[in-house]
Amino acid sequence: MKLITFTVPCYNSQDYMRHCIDTLLTGGGDVEIIIVNDGSKDDTSKIAHGYAEKYPEIVRVVDKENGGHGSGVNYGVHNATGLYFKVVDSDDWVDESALKALISKIKEHAAADDLPDMYICNYVYVHDKDHTAWVSDYKKQLNEGFVNWNKVGTFHFAHTLMMHSLVYNTAKLREHYTDLPEHTFYVDNIFAYAPLPYMLKAYYLNVNLYQYFIGRDGQSINIQTCMQRYEQQIKVELIMCKSHKYKFLKTLPKGMQKYLRHDLHAVMMNTLMFTWGINSKERRLAAREMWKEIKAFDKKLYNMIRFRGYPLSVIYMPSFMRPKIMMFAYKKIAKKYKLG
Repeated sequence: MKLITFTVPCYNSQDYMRHCIDTLLTGGGDVEIIIVNDGSKDDTSKIAHGYAEKYPEIVRVVDKENGGHGSGVNYGVHNATGLYFKVVDSDDWVDESALKALISKIKEHAAADDLPDMYICNYVYVHDKDHTAWVSDYKKQLNEGFVNWNKVGTFHFAHTLMMHSLVYNTAKLREHYTDLPEHTFYVDNIFAYAPLPYMLKAYYLNVNLYQYFIGRDGQSINIQTCMQRYEQQIKVELIMCKSHKYKFLKTLPKGMQKYLRHDLHAVMMNTLMFTWGINSKERRLAAREMWKEIKAFDKKLYNMIRFRGYPLSVIYMPSFMRPKIMMFAYKKIAKKYKLG
């Protein structure tokens, strides 16, 4: 069995996908690479099939109609044969030494019959314009090794367990997986939240595995792009909120409860930032409808999200003040991480 399946969703990726795939190939026979060509109009398919012909025991290619990033992830989840599963976007890549360390750790745990439900690794923001990097690690929240969810440190503000940092057990992921919506951005938040309560046996490997490229035009984290796609932010937040009832969350270890609450609050703050970033009747109504839908689903969950944590600081702010204050806050974060 392959140890890790890497799924690489591609859309018009001819200019950068080779770098991504080349770094994954350093895993050799221990990895499977599924390249999902999501209806590209350029040479993405040709490049992908070239890799499959050269590395038939490692690389598989599927050409499909365009369905967006989530549809590519869905295909990978349902067709992976590896013991573990990871998504790597076609403009990103992995650090080769960190990949070798992860594979070595999986083999060590397999030999001891002590495999975790997921591995957590660090990721790195790599900036195109000035060639600098910023590491997002979890050293303050997690001790390296198996995670004791009752002794997890506090996560602050936008710091969360991202899709970039998670390597899920494939079988367990499939068991608790709900397909991501098509033609929707920011679905990585769902992927990193919805399956997490079922991955209680976690292992933190303190290596900088995922290299997250920042700087491409039209990137989904660009502030103007986020402002335009506020309805998709709301859609993702609602799916996250409806993934688990409050009653179920309360059965989890205290540290997991605390983290999941933080994650919902962090994504909600982003959602409110980009919904209220422009003061309009349409956007205010969209936010109200979102809150109504969460309340109808689970009133206790609604109370937890709305009246505890970060969102409370802005919900009762006068509407004319929200855009300036929330955009100021986002720009401070964007400047720190150079998000563009």
